[in-house]
Amino acid sequence: MVDRIRRTLLKSGAAATAMAAAQRVFAQGRGQGQTGQTGSFYQKGAVRIRYQEWGSGFPLLLIAGGGLNSTINGLLTGSPFNPVDEFKNEFRCIACDLRNANAGQSTGPLDVDRPWDAFTDDHLGVMDHLGIDRFMVLGFCIGGPFIWNLLERAPNRVVAAVLAQPSGSRPEARDLFYENNMKGWGPEFVKRQPGVTMETVDRFLTKMYRTNPDFVFTVSRDFVRSCQTPVLILPDDIPAHPYAVAMEAAMLAPKSEVSLYPWKEPPTRIPLAVRHVRSFLRAHRPAST
Repeated sequence: MVDRIRRTLLKSGAAATAMAAAQRVFAQGRGQGQTGQTGSFYQKGAVRIRYQEWGSGFPLLLIAGGGLNSTINGLLTGSPFNPVDEFKNEFRCIACDLRNANAGQSTGPLDVDRPWDAFTDDHLGVMDHLGIDRFMVLGFCIGGPFIWNLLERAPNRVVAAVLAQPSGSRPEARDLFYENNMKGWGPEFVKRQPGVTMETVDRFLTKMYRTNPDFVFTVSRDFVRSCQTPVLILPDDIPAHPYAVAMEAAMLAPKSEVSLYPWKEPPTRIPLAVRHVRSFLRAHRPAST
């Protein structure tokens, strides 16, 4: 009798332990939330986007830096701070590999006529796929132009936005992004896509970076001046992340905030910037969540 009771207790304890472990894994990452694992996929026609989720709460879309090689792994290991570790305990974090990033698993056609909008279609498509209407967004580097495009395309869906070290166009280096991607992204992409030529890549990058080679690439100053979405900008100042453009956007946007600068050097300043981001997100999180 005692042995039967002991066996029952052991089984119950094991089950409880397994359930607790499963709950921890689920909370840490829906969609296999560890670096290097497969994740989940959203598909629409010829477009297939890999995404991952972590945590719970109000949705927070995360956009990695790295230009056209923006990936989930880059978000987790190559950002000035890991936003998943920082925010998964308060928010439902969602990130995806950019379409056709060389180190990612997202694929789709090169939309030569509307490159920026095609990427925004993917971001909004993933949120639609997950049944998410309203969300906040935090993006690094190329995430800046993507965020401005999201704010113009879906102003009623994006509650607040954080632009960390946003990309922008320098008057003295208008072709910087075109040239970098013609060397650093295009050749490897063509190797993986035998039906695509460097001529097509040239047309794609020309439309993306040379057709409107000013300011933040995706929207006009008039739009930023009229944008009513709260934004927090963390400026940088390297060739791809011009301080002047970040500050001009901050001065134009009527509901903008700016972090301390510099916020990445020395590294001991990064936690202070993260606290500012956390306070900003908490302040603009809808009260009903």
